[in-house]
Amino acid sequence: MADQRRQGEDWNPIELDAIIADYFAMLGEELAKRPYVKAHHCAVLMQQTGRSAASVEFKHRNISAVLQELGLPWIWGYKPAPNYQDALFEAVDRYLSGHREAVDQVPALIAPTVIAPDDVFTAMPASAPRPRRASLERLVRKFDPVERDFRNRQLGRAGEEFVVDIERRRLFAQDRSDLAGKVRWVAMEDGDGAGFDILSFDPAGKERLIEVKTTNGAAQTPFFMTRNEMAVAAERPEHWHLYRVHLFAQQPKIFTVRPPLEQMLRLDPETWRAAPAHLST
Repeated sequence: MADQRRQGEDWNPIELDAIIADYFAMLGEELAKRPYVKAHHCAVLMQQTGRSAASVEFKHRNISAVLQELGLPWIWGYKPAPNYQDALFEAVDRYLSGHREAVDQVPALIAPTVIAPDDVFTAMPASAPRPRRASLERLVRKFDPVERDFRNRQLGRAGEEFVVDIERRRLFAQDRSDLAGKVRWVAMEDGDGAGFDILSFDPAGKERLIEVKTTNGAAQTPFFMTRNEMAVAAERPEHWHLYRVHLFAQQPKIFTVRPPLEQMLRLDPETWRAAPAHLST
């Protein structure tokens, strides 16, 4: 039974640890495509905490909002609600620090035949990122989604494989089976130095050089661009395409970007090429 006296009261660390652990248990089931009943989980949490069903659901939505900021998948039924208490960031930090598998997870590739190419492509998000409070910014820096996705070769390869299949089926649907057979996974066959990952074509036979960037997070999750990718985009703007694969763990979507990239993306310098300086004696 919910304790009405606790309405509007912040959740304490023990309660937050309990609901976050339960949230990730449900998320694990969802990512594995196994059925579970949210109402059963909610009832247990209500019993443990004395909170109302509405309070439990809203806290689930708060957790979704934090995971969205971290570029991680979240439970679809709990739409992100960013009006969260600072203690939630510390509780998420505690959980993820002790469960690195929740940060580095790579979903099994969804059978692409289930997804029609026309249902995959979506518009590039237009909204600007909202300012983060300092405690959330520290959490994002610790579990940096940009660095994590960049280093996650398994996730990157899975996203590229997904796009190869989408491109082939797109061309088949456009009565260009001849071109579908010529689609090449360049990054897998030749290595990563080409400045793009996949060679595909438009229906007229024009080459489409596709660089794939994949995340389990939302469309707004930032990503790294290498100097080589930027150079090829500038050298061959009529052919180069960026495919941003997002929500990959649950419902893959793609938005595309064409050069000039400086007009389409906010490009912030993140790294420096360093070498020993010549010091005069």
